[in-house]
Amino acid sequence: MISITTIQSKVDLLATLALQQENLRRNVPIDEQISDGFVTIEHQPDLLWKMNNAARTIIAKDSASEVVGYAVTMLPEFAPDVPELHSFFFWITKLEYNGKCLQDYAYYVLGQVCVKKSYRGQKIFRQMLHMHREMYSHRYQLLITCISSKNKPSLHAHAAVGFEIIHTEYHPTINEKWHILLWDWQK
Repeated sequence: MISITTIQSKVDLLATLALQQENLRRNVPIDEQISDGFVTIEHQPDLLWKMNNAARTIIAKDSASEVVGYAVTMLPEFAPDVPELHSFFFWITKLEYNGKCLQDYAYYVLGQVCVKKSYRGQKIFRQMLHMHREMYSHRYQLLITCISSKNKPSLHAHAAVGFEIIHTEYHPTINEKWHILLWDWQK
């Protein structure tokens, strides 16, 4: 039995960060990155706690209360605190969606999503994102994220929920394309 909830305690936070460590790109073998995906950003505990206090991060727990998935909620005000996302937030100020600048919408960022390997294929990803919509769609119109073109499992999972790619940017320093995606909750 999986329950979808939010980070409520430091114990939840530390369990979320432990799951993040297991799935960081540098800790996942290349063949598993291709088949199962990976996460890129390593959140610092204090910052993740502040982000969670501003807008709750969604987590999934199993029957033993182990955190087996998370979907980080990141309000735009935290952009300066995550240097790895500076170019992503730059593009939010430049890109348009339906003839309107992205930054002029009520939006927030899906900071990262991960499901523990042994729990994948159980629709936990979908359940967590639908909890995002349930909790936040009355305040925000768009949920925006960015995903490496090398993370095909993540791109497919996001598309299946309703995200669409609105921009692709090549980063020559890392020889990689990154996609900016959004989920328009008004559609």
